[in-house]
Amino acid sequence: MLAESRKHGPRKSGRPKGDPIKVRHMTIGVRVNLAEWEALQLRARHMGMSPAQWLRTAALSRRMPLPPVPEVNRKAYGELARLGVNLNQIAKAANAGRTAVPFGLLRELLSQIMCLQASLMGVAGSSPAEAGTVP
Repeated sequence: MLAESRKHGPRKSGRPKGDPIKVRHMTIGVRVNLAEWEALQLRARHMGMSPAQWLRTAALSRRMPLPPVPEVNRKAYGELARLGVNLNQIAKAANAGRTAVPFGLLRELLSQIMCLQASLMGVAGSSPAEAGTVP
């Protein structure tokens, strides 16, 4: 039996190798001051994690704040707001019967302008009701 086990080579002891896809090879160095280190350790301990586990979880699962809106978008947003106000006045006049422009068309145009405003401000995908109200 001893000779039979040697046919297969020597036995390796220790922990079996993990999934090679899940093995972490990359390192990110982050410098923190003493107060930040203590806060990090406290938060990690509170969650029952190591500081590295807590940082990894926080970085990969949290939603990042939106980036600042470029000045060009702010100007375009302001111009669109002005156009929207004018369009709203036309829509009110159409609703009062003072103009022949189809009200549904104006309302749809106003809705599209508001969606464009939301897109420029970085909240794309929001409904016009979230970006502002359609009268």
